[in-house]
Amino acid sequence: MRIAIVGGTGTLGKHVVAELSERGHEVRALSRSGEYPVDLTTGEGLAKAVAGCDVVVDASNATAKHAAQVLVAGSRRLLDAEQEAAVGHHVAVSIVGCDQVPVGYYRVKVDQEHVVEQGPVPWSIAQATQFHELARAMLAAAGKFRILPVPSIELQTIAATEVARAIADLAEGPPRRSRIRIGGPQICTARQLATTWRDVTGRRALLLPVPLPPGKLGRALRERGLTTADPDIRGKITWADWLRAQEASGS
Repeated sequence: MRIAIVGGTGTLGKHVVAELSERGHEVRALSRSGEYPVDLTTGEGLAKAVAGCDVVVDASNATAKHAAQVLVAGSRRLLDAEQEAAVGHHVAVSIVGCDQVPVGYYRVKVDQEHVVEQGPVPWSIAQATQFHELARAMLAAAGKFRILPVPSIELQTIAATEVARAIADLAEGPPRRSRIRIGGPQICTARQLATTWRDVTGRRALLLPVPLPPGKLGRALRERGLTTADPDIRGKITWADWLRAQEASGS
């Protein structure tokens, strides 16, 4: 199949590109620069990039400030281009708990899902829990100051490579017109994640408890809003094992 990956150079997208390429598909990596340059905010390049494609995987991302313009309005532009190109399957990547945790970026992801559901192209939506990569980046950034803020939340991090395999499976199959949930192998507290990072990396940093905000947001986080106890697909690589592998490889 010919498959286009929007956000094909990003944290997840690059792994989806690699996975589908290894499976023998003709894969196009769509990004703001590269062989197939596209701009979701204007629609520039989309028609050419998706022409002749059987499937489009949308693994795009955006900063919170521009999220609605890229992910919601951009999805409409992308789906219109797919309809013109007779694409048969649109796979959207979303986040577990985006409909439960009331923060701005997650509200945008909910709106994006609705655009996909109501759009003209047969679809599947893959909701994933937070990536190991994101947890590591946040801890490393905070660790530079030797203080690790630790909110009283539970997370279920997963390796992006495992999410990519699940998305590749989804892209190879028929449109589901439903959501699948992809979750990490363990539900851990933020303190456990931070302690493991500190132990594996050998970094010295103080764990600083951070209270949850009041109201709906705090309640959603206390109720494990970012996790899924019974995912459709469960990863196998734990946070500790993934982190050790990254440290050993110098990545």
